[in-house]
Amino acid sequence: MTMDADLARRAALLGLAAGLRSSLGIAAPWVSGLWVPAGDGGRRTPRLLAAGALVVGELIGDKLPQTPSRLAPAGLLPRIATGAYGASVLARRCGRPALPALALGAGASVVGAYAGHSWRAAIAGHDLPDLPAALAEDAVALVAAAAATRTLPN
Repeated sequence: MTMDADLARRAALLGLAAGLRSSLGIAAPWVSGLWVPAGDGGRRTPRLLAAGALVVGELIGDKLPQTPSRLAPAGLLPRIATGAYGASVLARRCGRPALPALALGAGASVVGAYAGHSWRAAIAGHDLPDLPAALAEDAVALVAAAAATRTLPN
């Protein structure tokens, strides 16, 4: 089973985004229209509302001091799962086998989680406010997810 370079790049970007913000592994394919449930009949509004609620909830929750570490199993496992899920959606949409993309998305989500944690720890180590660092991380995650799910070739 092989994967072309474009799909590999997209799977890695979506996995990275999910590692930074777990909701993006699910929400990005929903918002972009890459994933449409069977029997949906073209109704996009419920998917958009659900995706928006997931992302906004996480973007707010990430800033709260009681939010557990993304590196703890409760934080890391959902990131791996959503990175794998999103990448597999990309592969299926491209007519490619899902397993290689799934593995790449899962691995990239671990990289994203550790990179985001390191970024925030580095900022904290310089006595800088956490909010601007968190917002910059949000922006990187959103751009990566958007780049991964932009119009796919058929």
